[in-house]
Amino acid sequence: QVQLVESGGGLVQAGGSVRLSCTASGSISSINAMGWYRQAPGKERELVARRTSGGSTNYADSVKGRFTISRDHAENTVYLQMNSLKPDDTAVYYCNVEVVRPGVLYDYWGQGTQVTVSS
Repeated sequence: QVQLVESGGGLVQAGGSVRLSCTASGSISSINAMGWYRQAPGKERELVARRTSGGSTNYADSVKGRFTISRDHAENTVYLQMNSLKPDDTAVYYCNVEVVRPGVLYDYWGQGTQVTVSS
């Protein structure tokens, strides 16, 4: 089993910054990637940012240049630094970890943390 503990989020004004963190524990001997997704009311969950264990990153077009994903390998923690926030960034943000076990890729999700950006 894998446990993910998220922190950060909250209410912030447009133009402000927030940092999210997510720490993984449990059966995580082989992490393929860690990332963040978000889901706004009435919308599907979407990828925000993802970072592989090899260091490759990819971002949603809507957050490029504003958000940065980073990872502390020793602590199995992934961070999402969100700058220049916009009301459209309002959503529940979910941490995601991809764990590889022989021949199978498993997805694990955090409980979600609310980010609300006021105009």
